[in-house]
Amino acid sequence: MRGARSAKWVAGAIGVALAATACGGDGGDNGNGGSGEGGGSASAVFSIDAGEPQNPLIPTDTNEQYGALVIDNVFANLVDFDEEGGLVYTAAESIEANEDATEWTITLRDGWTFHDGEAVTAESYVNAWNWAAHLSNNQKNSYWFADIEGYDEVHPEEGDATAEEMSGLEVVDELTFTVTLSSPVSYFNYKLGYNPFTPLPSSFYDDPQAFGQEPIGNGAYKFASWERDSKITLEAYEDYQGDNKPQNDGVELVNYNNLNAAYNDLLSGSLDILRQVDTQNLPVFQDDLGDRAISQPYMANQTLVPVFYSETWEDTDPRVLQGLSMAIDRETIVSTVLNNSVTVATGFVAPGAMGFQENAGGEIMEFNPERANELIEEGGGVPGNEITIQYNADGGHEAWVTAVCNSIRQNTGVECTGDAKPDFQTDLNARDAKEVDSMYRGGWIADYPLNVSFMKELYGTGSSANTGFFSNEEVDALFAEGDAAASVEETVAAYQEAEKALFEHMPAIPLWHQGVNGGFSENVENVRFDVTGQPVLTEVTVK
Repeated sequence: MRGARSAKWVAGAIGVALAATACGGDGGDNGNGGSGEGGGSASAVFSIDAGEPQNPLIPTDTNEQYGALVIDNVFANLVDFDEEGGLVYTAAESIEANEDATEWTITLRDGWTFHDGEAVTAESYVNAWNWAAHLSNNQKNSYWFADIEGYDEVHPEEGDATAEEMSGLEVVDELTFTVTLSSPVSYFNYKLGYNPFTPLPSSFYDDPQAFGQEPIGNGAYKFASWERDSKITLEAYEDYQGDNKPQNDGVELVNYNNLNAAYNDLLSGSLDILRQVDTQNLPVFQDDLGDRAISQPYMANQTLVPVFYSETWEDTDPRVLQGLSMAIDRETIVSTVLNNSVTVATGFVAPGAMGFQENAGGEIMEFNPERANELIEEGGGVPGNEITIQYNADGGHEAWVTAVCNSIRQNTGVECTGDAKPDFQTDLNARDAKEVDSMYRGGWIADYPLNVSFMKELYGTGSSANTGFFSNEEVDALFAEGDAAASVEETVAAYQEAEKALFEHMPAIPLWHQGVNGGFSENVENVRFDVTGQPVLTEVTVK
């Protein structure tokens, strides 16, 4: 249902989009793109747009896109995923579970080394996981080890740790270790495709902070240098044992705080790969780049996340958030401000992930101003009748945040304004410090291709990515039920029911599913983006 008011606020948003200078996306979407078969050779270094990592480059302290771009290439996971989301063994030779999925045996491929020459062994993994899980080491991603038996002793919810190591980890031999879980997790092998589960060399423990400035991994690229607020350089690792050996000599990850500038550098040939075109260039980039333009979906979404520690949302009825959701004209924003570069969301889970449901949110995801106002009134209204949406100004979000606020304001009378932070790092730090005033822009890329990744990691009590600090016993119980299911298929089905329940409690307001809208220069070939929306750096060839 659209009327004159919709036309008015969309026109205003388009004006903002065309005038925007701080641009870009949340980085990454899935699928294929690029030139296909090329005639390039591994003879040079290429460049790609990036940004400053939030934290030192330690796998278990990195959960944002700029640090992840480094970690994902300097370290190799036990498993990765193909274009259909299927498991592919990388550093693992095999991963086997017992009948009830409580004990997993992991066998490593032989001959792998860290970039300093040290052999990668079962102990390299066990030691790294124990260190990361321990309360005293304060790692963002320690939560990922919570399934393992003994985690509650090294990382109790209250008080000090009572053990140094998790009882569920045991080295069998040089290339084999077992993982005993405190309860069944049918999809534990999928979780091993995320970077907290990478190994660490023995030198890490001498000085973890120093290591984070010059990481030593086991991946296809080795760390070369980090020029702060400028670029990070990676070099191809000649002794890499994986099947995905680099077809180039290395890559420069160039820091941009304005993706319009990055786009212009791409057009001039000064930048080789742009992961996300800024909002103002979406209408023209395919014409500008021709067959070097990439436009495709991937497993990621954009949401508005209320912070439940704030006065606005701490005790507010979920019907208020349901109403705000129904006041947003997603289709018009997507077709105008975002030039159909994304797809309207109907649930929390992105297409492509196992368990995606076509219309999980029902009417709550539909534009209906009349019903929106009814729900807001039934829920007692928005405290103070005002909300803000925090976002990073270097990410190209100003135009759509303005459009969303205009839609809410004109359809409900609730005052809505954007709260711009200068860069992504500042935005993330405010979330971690519980300094968000009302809501923040939430962008999420699947860590593994199951619907679980769009729910438990974001909305489970205590999850490291739950920086809205949502907590609900019913939701946690549904997640636990799904985790304990006998098979991956049953887990996915249980989480489908959990997704429907999320719309009763509204831990966030889904907006749309992300898409790769990027491109590459005439200097490179064989450019492809994977299921997480990141470019596959190892396949790039330089002319």
